[in-house]
Amino acid sequence: MPHALPITRRSILGAAALAASAVLALTGCVAGEGSSGSAAAAGSSKGGTLNIDFATYNPLSLVIKKQGWLEASLKDQGVTVNWVQSAGSNKANEALRSGAIDVGSTAGSAALLARANGSEIKTIDIYSQPEWAALVAPAGSDISSVADLKGKSVAATKGTDPYFFLLQALEQAGLKPGDVTVQNLQHADGRTALENGSVQAWSGLDPIMAGAEQKGAKLFYRNLDFNTYGFLNATESFLKNKPELAQAVVNAYEKARAWAAQNPDQTAQILADVAGLDLAVAKTVVLERSNLDVDPAPGDAQRKVLEKIGPTFVETGDVKTQKQIDDAVGSLLDDSLVKKADPSAIKAS
Repeated sequence: MPHALPITRRSILGAAALAASAVLALTGCVAGEGSSGSAAAAGSSKGGTLNIDFATYNPLSLVIKKQGWLEASLKDQGVTVNWVQSAGSNKANEALRSGAIDVGSTAGSAALLARANGSEIKTIDIYSQPEWAALVAPAGSDISSVADLKGKSVAATKGTDPYFFLLQALEQAGLKPGDVTVQNLQHADGRTALENGSVQAWSGLDPIMAGAEQKGAKLFYRNLDFNTYGFLNATESFLKNKPELAQAVVNAYEKARAWAAQNPDQTAQILADVAGLDLAVAKTVVLERSNLDVDPAPGDAQRKVLEKIGPTFVETGDVKTQKQIDDAVGSLLDDSLVKKADPSAIKAS
C-alpha cells in the first residue's frame, strides 16, 4: 500500500533553496460574506480586522501565528489580526460560509464540497500535501483490512478528508457506505470513541491520529492517493475588497514554508506545543506525513484530485449534480496570489 515518502533534512533544505529562487523569479451554501468588523467588509485598505484560522493539521498556520509575522506586517495599516482555531475542515468551512473568518484551512475535498454547494470561496495557496488520514483500529483489534469493517461502527467527521478517505477505501474494497455505521464525530471525539470502545474503527486525522498511534492504536489501512492536498481558502468578498491583505496572507505562508524547511525541529516543537503532543509524535507528523515541499500554486495537480473525488459526492448525495462539481472544480483554484508572492515583504515580529 502507498505510504508518504519521508521528508529528509536534505530534501527540506533543498526545498527552501528552490522556494527562495522561485521568489526571486516571481518578484522581477450562502456566500461567505465578511462580518461588519472583518477586513473583508471594510471599505478602505486601512484598519479593520483580518480573521484567519489556525489548525493543528496546518503546521504553517501555527508557524505564522507563533512568529507574529502578520501582526508585525499589518500594524502600520491599523489592521488587527484575529486568530480562530479550526477543529477540522468542516468547521473551517462553516466559519468561511458565515463570514466568521476571511481565510481558512481545509482539505481539498472539503473545499470542493463547500464550493459545489454554493460557498463562495477560492483556494489561494496549497499549504501541504499530507498523508494525514488513515483507517485506525484500537490495540488488540482483529480488524486488519477494509473488508473487515463490514457491519462495524466507524467514527469519521463528515465533510472532511478522513470521511472521504473512508468512502474511497470502502469502494475499493467492494463495500458500500451502508455496509458500515458511520458515527459522525469531530476528529478528537473520534479518537476518544475508539479508545473507549464506542466504535470499532476510526477514520483518523493527524496529529490526533499520530497521538493515538503512539498509545497503541494501529493504522490498518493507509493510502496516500486517497488524501487530498491542504487548501488555504479565502472568501471571494475578502479577495475582492481586501486584495492587499490577501496578498499579505499568502506572502506570510510562503515565508513560513521556507522557515519550516530550514527549521523542521522547531516547526515540530510548535506543533507539539499547540496540539499537546510529545515532540517525537510531532516530528512524525511534520517530517514523515506532511509534505511541505509542494508547489504552493493551486493548479493541475489539485484539479486532477478534485475531479477524481467529485463523483463520490454525487453518489453519496452530498452534492446534487455532477454539473455542480464540474463548475466548482473550474472556479475554485486561484494561483494569482502565489505567483506574486514576496515573502521578504513580511516583517519579523
